[in-house]
Amino acid sequence: MKNHLKRIASPRTWAIDRKNNKFITRPRPGAHSFENGLALGVIIRDHLKLASTMSEVKKTLNNNEVLVDGKRRKDHRYLIGLFDVLKIAKKSYRIIFDRKGRIIVTEISEKESQIKPCKILGKTVLGKNKIQFNLHDGKNIIVKTDAKVGDTLLLKVPQLEIIETLPLKKGVTVFLTKGKHSGDVGLFKEIKKGEAIYSKGKEEIETAKEYLFVIGKEKALLEIKN
Repeated sequence: MKNHLKRIASPRTWAIDRKNNKFITRPRPGAHSFENGLALGVIIRDHLKLASTMSEVKKTLNNNEVLVDGKRRKDHRYLIGLFDVLKIAKKSYRIIFDRKGRIIVTEISEKESQIKPCKILGKTVLGKNKIQFNLHDGKNIIVKTDAKVGDTLLLKVPQLEIIETLPLKKGVTVFLTKGKHSGDVGLFKEIKKGEAIYSKGKEEIETAKEYLFVIGKEKALLEIKN
C-alpha cells in the first residue's frame, strides 16, 4: 500500500487543503474506517499547526509524548478517528465531525480527556456471565455488564474501565455520525417505521438508527464545538 494519497482523491470527510499540495499522508489501516479517520501526522501538522512538515512531525512524535486514548504513539501514519482523545504539548483534544460531516479537532479540558464514549457495534456471550463488546473504535472489552448493540459505554481512559452505560432510549442525547445531519446533537425520541427520530429545539428530524451515537442522558457528557 502506498504511503501517500492524492489530496484531490481523498475522502470528503477529510477537512484538508486540496489545492496547494498534491499528496497527503495515507493512514495505516486501523481501528476506524478509512473515511472516518486521519493520519496522526496530518492532525498534528494540518489541523493543530504544531509542525510545518512531516519531518518535523516525526521529530515531535519521537521526542515528545503524544498520547492517543492514553497510549503513546510514534507512528505518523497511525489512524485516529471519532471521539479519540489526543494529548500533545500539554493540551488535550478530541476528534469529532463538524456539521458537514468532516473530521475536525476540538480542544477539551483535562477532566474531559479522561473519558471516552464508545458505541457498541457487536457483542458475544462468552459464558460464565462474561460478555465481549466490539466497539466503534476497534476496541474489544470483556465485562460482566450487559448492554445492547447501539448503546454507548462511557470509558475511563487509558484504563478502559466502564464508568457508565448509556442506553439508546427516549430522552437521551445523541450525536449524528453520518448523513446530511452529521455533527448534529439532539434528543432521541423514538424509532418510527424503521427511521430514528430525534429533536433539536422544536424541530423533529428523521435519520437512520445506525447514525445515532449516545453521548449523554439529559445532557451531553462531551463538549461538542462544531
